[in-house]
Amino acid sequence: MVSSSKTWLLSLGLVLLCMVRGSNGKVDHNNRVKAVNLGGWLVTEGWMKPSLFDGIPNKDFLDGTQLQLKSIKTGKYLSAESGGGSIIVANRSSSSGWETFRLWRLNECAFHLRVFGKQFVGVDHLNGVVAVSNSPGGSETFEIVRKSGDSKRVRIKAVNGFFLQAKTEEMVTADYAPGNGSGWGDDDPSVFVFNITGKLEGEFQVTNGYGPLKAPQVMREHWRSFIVESDFKFISENGLNAVRIPVGWWIASDPVPPHPFIGGSLATLDNAFLWAKKYGLKIIIDLHAAPGSQNGWEHSGSRDGTQEWGQTDNTIHQTVAVIEFLTSRYAQSPSLYAVELINEPLSPGVSLETVTKYYKAGYAAVRRHSSKAYVIFSNRLGPMEPLELFPFASGLSGSVIDVHYYNLFSEDFKKMSAQQNIDFVYTNRSAQLNLVTTSNGPLTFVGEWVAEWDVKGATKEDYQRFAKAQLDVYGRATFGWAYWALKNVNKHWSLQWKINNGYMKL
Repeated sequence: MVSSSKTWLLSLGLVLLCMVRGSNGKVDHNNRVKAVNLGGWLVTEGWMKPSLFDGIPNKDFLDGTQLQLKSIKTGKYLSAESGGGSIIVANRSSSSGWETFRLWRLNECAFHLRVFGKQFVGVDHLNGVVAVSNSPGGSETFEIVRKSGDSKRVRIKAVNGFFLQAKTEEMVTADYAPGNGSGWGDDDPSVFVFNITGKLEGEFQVTNGYGPLKAPQVMREHWRSFIVESDFKFISENGLNAVRIPVGWWIASDPVPPHPFIGGSLATLDNAFLWAKKYGLKIIIDLHAAPGSQNGWEHSGSRDGTQEWGQTDNTIHQTVAVIEFLTSRYAQSPSLYAVELINEPLSPGVSLETVTKYYKAGYAAVRRHSSKAYVIFSNRLGPMEPLELFPFASGLSGSVIDVHYYNLFSEDFKKMSAQQNIDFVYTNRSAQLNLVTTSNGPLTFVGEWVAEWDVKGATKEDYQRFAKAQLDVYGRATFGWAYWALKNVNKHWSLQWKINNGYMKL
């Protein structure tokens, strides 16, 4: 009996020790995350599925489209003097930031135009064209009228019924009334040639582009069909054990999210949890789009490419509330494995102080509802110190640092051969991962990577070796990795296509 009691106590002690070790964020080597991102599903990315935008009327002019406008008469570009806060002129021989106007779309015909300093173009009481308002209203609303048969010539109509004209290089007014037979000639001061220098195709663009009547139909069909139950079965049968699901902040307001977002994504996420449970998969919820946008990119739900998350405490409080909502909703699900507090905050627009303040509050929000879910902190992108989050994250149970590794988006990679890319993974990427992998720090997670590159004419064998190199190196991440993404019209970005066509085997 004494011997049995000692054995029982010893067993209990071992169980408790394992529990303590588990709570400190240790992951069994054989149980590391091998995941795929379900990108482009609940947070739209137009490059992944361009056909989603096909039915939008006047789709050249979506929110965030960057326009540069040259006066036919003066031969010079329109510009916000001083970048904003003053008049609009037509005297620039070349174009850059001050000569670029970002669209806010009201409908397929009406727009606000935002300038470099974030003010909006408007008309003053003397019909002068200025950029002084920080919030757009009626006098900051314009119609862009395109010349029939000419995709580049436009007139811009103000709410007073008149058109903008460049009377001189220094005087742009809204008082031109072309006659019934007026042409679009080179001597017409109301005619401008436009050039699009940038576009966004994210959740805001697709929902606001279709409008409140058509967008619900389009988006709900997309959510219903882009990722389905059989995809979870495919994932579970092909060497993966988890999915990382990007979501937008508006999901917490479902079924009536703020304009222009559409209700229904939360019910879709509920389905994902049911399917994950059925096929034995873990789920990482990833807040991909935060209020105000943490990086200005389309996949962060940005309206016009500006980065405003973290500029006020309100955006942080609002984001914490989203994390709290999601964790409380799914904390009892056996499939909830981790919550990623925010995806790719961009430095220096988001300071280390701001992101750390949010991470502390977000971590506490998760822990209020779950003691076992891992909490993932995304490293900032841009100029930053790879270990900058370690003093904060190392003391937190179940903490994970997310790093993203792409052999893309740089001129350096465009110059590399297939073998040089592979060598880069085995040397540079390995060293980068080793740097952030410490025995007493947070776990490491390569949350996004892809077996695609800028190599022209690469063979199937080249792609296979490149994928293997990344699997070899990223497989050493102490938390695991997640491929971007399961589906993509660009085939080498699609893990499903890669597996089905023999380019990757997990």
